[in-house]
Amino acid sequence: MAFLGKAAQRVMACRQTLSPLCRATTRCYSSQSTHTTEKSVPYEKILKQEDGLSGPTKPLPKSADVVVIGGGSLGCQTLYHLCKLGMTNVVLLERDRLTAGTTWHTAGLLWQLRPSDTEVELLAHTRNQRLDEYKRLMSMGLLIKDNPISEILIYFAFQLGKAYGIESYVLSPAETKDLYPLMNVKDLYGTLYVPKDGTMDPAGTCTTLSRAATARGATVIENCPVTGIQVKVDDLGVKRVKAVETAHGTIQTPCVVNCAGVWATKLGEMAGVNVPLIAMHHAYVVTERIEGIQNMPNVRDHDASVYLRLQGDALSVGGYEQNPIFWNDVSDKFAFSLFDLDWDVFMQHIDGAVNRVPALEQTGIKSTVCGPESFTADHKPLMGEAPEVRGFFLGCGFNSAGMMLGGGCGKELAHWIIHGRPEKDMYGYDIRRFHHSLTNNNRWIRERSHESYAKNYSVVFPFDEPLASRNMRKDPFHQVLQEQGCVFQERHGWERPGWFNRGGPAPVLDYDYYGAYDVPKNTDYKYSEILGKEYTFDFPPHHDVIRDECLSCRNAVAVFDMSYFGKFYLTGPDAKKAADWLFTADVNKAPGSTVYTCMLNKRGGVESDLTVSRLEPSPCVCPQGEAYYLAIGGGVAQHNWSHIQAVLQDQGFRCTLIDHTEDMGMISIQGPKSRELLQEVLDSDLSNDAFPFSTHKIVNAAGHKVRAMRLSFVGEMGWELHVPKESCLPVYHAVMTAGAKYGICNAGYRAIDSLSIEKGYRHWHADLRPDDTPLEAGLAFTCKMKTSIPFLGRQALEAQKAEGLLPAQHREKVPMFGLEAIFRNGVPVGHLRRSEFGFAIDKTIGYGYICNPDGGVVSPDFVRSGEFTLERMGVTYKATAHLKSPFDPENKRVKGIYG
Repeated sequence: MAFLGKAAQRVMACRQTLSPLCRATTRCYSSQSTHTTEKSVPYEKILKQEDGLSGPTKPLPKSADVVVIGGGSLGCQTLYHLCKLGMTNVVLLERDRLTAGTTWHTAGLLWQLRPSDTEVELLAHTRNQRLDEYKRLMSMGLLIKDNPISEILIYFAFQLGKAYGIESYVLSPAETKDLYPLMNVKDLYGTLYVPKDGTMDPAGTCTTLSRAATARGATVIENCPVTGIQVKVDDLGVKRVKAVETAHGTIQTPCVVNCAGVWATKLGEMAGVNVPLIAMHHAYVVTERIEGIQNMPNVRDHDASVYLRLQGDALSVGGYEQNPIFWNDVSDKFAFSLFDLDWDVFMQHIDGAVNRVPALEQTGIKSTVCGPESFTADHKPLMGEAPEVRGFFLGCGFNSAGMMLGGGCGKELAHWIIHGRPEKDMYGYDIRRFHHSLTNNNRWIRERSHESYAKNYSVVFPFDEPLASRNMRKDPFHQVLQEQGCVFQERHGWERPGWFNRGGPAPVLDYDYYGAYDVPKNTDYKYSEILGKEYTFDFPPHHDVIRDECLSCRNAVAVFDMSYFGKFYLTGPDAKKAADWLFTADVNKAPGSTVYTCMLNKRGGVESDLTVSRLEPSPCVCPQGEAYYLAIGGGVAQHNWSHIQAVLQDQGFRCTLIDHTEDMGMISIQGPKSRELLQEVLDSDLSNDAFPFSTHKIVNAAGHKVRAMRLSFVGEMGWELHVPKESCLPVYHAVMTAGAKYGICNAGYRAIDSLSIEKGYRHWHADLRPDDTPLEAGLAFTCKMKTSIPFLGRQALEAQKAEGLLPAQHREKVPMFGLEAIFRNGVPVGHLRRSEFGFAIDKTIGYGYICNPDGGVVSPDFVRSGEFTLERMGVTYKATAHLKSPFDPENKRVKGIYG
């Protein structure tokens, strides 16, 4: 059967000639995505199995140090790496056979370049694993660039590859045609060629891993479904894993790893853990033999949202469609089964594939594969310890990338379980990245997962924002700011101000699924139109608007709504002990002090940066012991909350952490005119002597009690007002009324990004991550190293300080956004983490971490003696390295010293 010229003819032909073996279910699908049903029919199992087995393949042990549930890629990789790290009393439970469920039908693609340094390292570990009989079929990879935007994406990947020593080449259309003669290159700008990309054999990989783990003492038990997870509550009221129940016995264990794929949500429910993923149909087809296709590279065409995987002398064709089919009623009996392929949904991939390889139009389809896959709200996996139950770990939600990420993620998850944290920066995969109010919100999970799926192959632009599941969390200022043209950004449920559009309000509307499932598509959608103008790798059209917000802050005064910040109180008899141990800085100064500090992990990596204010003794706030007020970036508030709770529990501190985020708003008034303005609004002396930098007071603002803090995240004189929810609007209106004569303006986080990088202030998880130490990040001043007070991570810092290490910052003037390669004397030594334009110094500024390619110490002399360059789009730019910010290096402006 050949592909015919017209899509409708191809659909009919495909339906008429499909092999019966390719039909696993008949499917009824309504216009609304919430009404998908499947009728299961028998399917010939692909893997050899013994018939008639009614019980587990091995006796269950009475106890285990860790029980891994799920025998797919992640389960087997995690088991293997646990054993490799020395933990041998480990059990893997698989309800059917290894690879059942999702792993067995995966395409097994293994790319090397992703838009993240951490993911590049994870993929490298998977690729470089050395195991006997480990089946990794080496081929090549081509990333297509069929428009100027995707051409830029190619160069970003190419630059990151340079930083990591990954062999890759940017090819012209003619060079691409020489490499892949069957490819249509008429509409191409070129390709990125990665010779050592490849594919993996799921069955061979999992079998080899399980055998290697068994040889080290692990126990692999198949045909043993889990029926329950026992949870106990300890003396401190903390929920912990106690045991795993099956129909054939119970295993006592303090640790469970949920690697159950699309069934992970059901397994989480057994322990009272939310697992925010959703199951969808995901498909590919395998063609008949294609003459001349042998030894051709695998292909990703992002504009067509399609991949072409070499499979012997044929191709597998798959991709990500706009209208994926949800699997609502996940069946426990679905193991090596498949769904019937919906050609109406899949045909868009055929059209893209035929355009790229025209020979496909005359090629038949040998088989179809449509199975279940799990997808998440941000198209990234769910990993780490669940915040609800200690000892319950997640290794699921891999968005059809479980094979390629499995080796690296299995290694990190094993390290996480044994040592309490991963070796690499895994925040992007950590379940704690999601606020607890979202992880059980079905609308948010469904809408976000759909959008992430549909946009999987879309170009990731620097300032893109989701359209799905917006307006989930709004602060008291939301409506009044929207009326003034606020273009909002979404950060884990919160709507926060991005910048202010001069063209009036641009509200965010309900999600329309991009018109899929017969949902009416939003029309005259101003917010979406504005986002579309952001889709550039140059300065956006409203670059001047953000400039004006920044310069108003530098020259006059600006007000920032920062209400989405996490606002926690730490109280209790052991609060002082906890504060000493948690925070790198000495926060136990006089009441009324506010201190910028970090929190570290055992290896000295930065888990958070925040401000901690010591409170006056009060029977209302702190009836026993000391009390502290913590202000933390809202996008990482859940991560901070979970980190603090885990430390308190592990240390046995008698403390209470109270979340008042939703009860309070927060506005920050910054700039040279901020004191004059606020002196008219607050009933307190704001002079340097009466209200010094890094202090706080309870004051009256327009008749309302607020906590005023003299702080700045933009490098200017200014105050934050932490305001009870019911007082937010009156205080805001008073500030804006008083500020009119001083030229006050609203400003958003795009301005904060520019102002903060210009001043040298760090953003956690951009410039500062769990795999960076304060010494590497230039934040040694936050650490109480000159005192004898112990704190979490101190020993690691002392060891690093003795060895010597310093990073560098790099600055030049061209549009850059992060991931650009850094060269010292022509040799790649790192890459930029974040980049913004600094309007006061009129240059592009970037933060990057570098290494010494000779293996030596990165000292100040190493930085000063090198000639640095940055590469963008194949063009090299000279850069100046600074060890301190060139803007206000003496830090005078925050102290109110201008002139």
